[in-house]
Formats: sequence, C-alpha cells, structure tokens
Amino acid sequence: MDERARKTLSARLKRARAKGLRIVMTGGVFDILHAGHVYTLNEAKKHGDLLVVVIARDEQLRKRKSREPVHSEEYRRMMVEFLKPVDIALVGLDEPRKMLELVKPDIIVYGYDQKPFLEPKGVKIVRLKKHIEEGKFKTNKIIKELGI
Repeated sequence: MDERARKTLSARLKRARAKGLRIVMTGGVFDILHAGHVYTLNEAKKHGDLLVVVIARDEQLRKRKSREPVHSEEYRRMMVEFLKPVDIALVGLDEPRKMLELVKPDIIVYGYDQKPFLEPKGVKIVRLKKHIEEGKFKTNKIIKELGI
C-alpha cells in the first residue's frame, strides 16, 4: 500500500470513528471464494458498522499454506471487495501489527477455524462458532477436488 492509499484509508476510518461507527476487522486468504467465506463475512459485519477485510499476501500464503496462490492477492482483494457486507478490502502489510495500527479496529472477528493471533488491549475479540457444514466449504478441499 503506497503512502497516498494509506492516507486515504486513514482519513476514511477517522471520519467513520467521528460518526461513532464501530470498525470491525477480519482477514483471510480468500483464494477461492466460497459460501463459507461469504457466511463468515456476513457474520463479521453483524458485530459493527464498517467491515474492513485484510487479504493475506501471496508470500504469507506460500509460507503458511506451503502452496502457490490460485489467484493473485490483488485479484482476491478485488473479489472480496465486491461482496455486499465488505466496506473496505485491503491486501495486508508485511507485519500484521502494522495493519492493526493502521486500521485501529474496535472489534476483530476470527472465523471458526482461525486462531486469534492478534489480541490487542481495548479491542473486542470475537471468534465465530457457527459455520456452514463443517469441512464442506474449505479452500484446500475445493482445490483438491478440482485437481489444481
């Protein structure tokens, strides 16, 4: 994210806070969008007013999932941004704490299968318990079924 985009984002979030809006942040890879992602984002939005979704960088995917992304980080960001509950979609920064400092969320929402790795003081942490059919909507399963 360049400096201009960072300033624009900061100004938008500052205006939202001035209006008393609660900022929710969540994140993920979103390599192959599926109903589980959409469900999770809808649930996340219920916890606040403005939903910011952080898309994992390609390097993070290669490191954590030990595979190449099916779609580029920018393509994944764009697809997520098109979804109704999403107000802002961003490709993550090199360090998750830097994104936290930039967004300054009131609430962080983790999906049912995510481990909370950021739990800053003063920020409400929500771990979703509900999901759609355990194991059915999982990106790795879809990739395997498609033979990618």
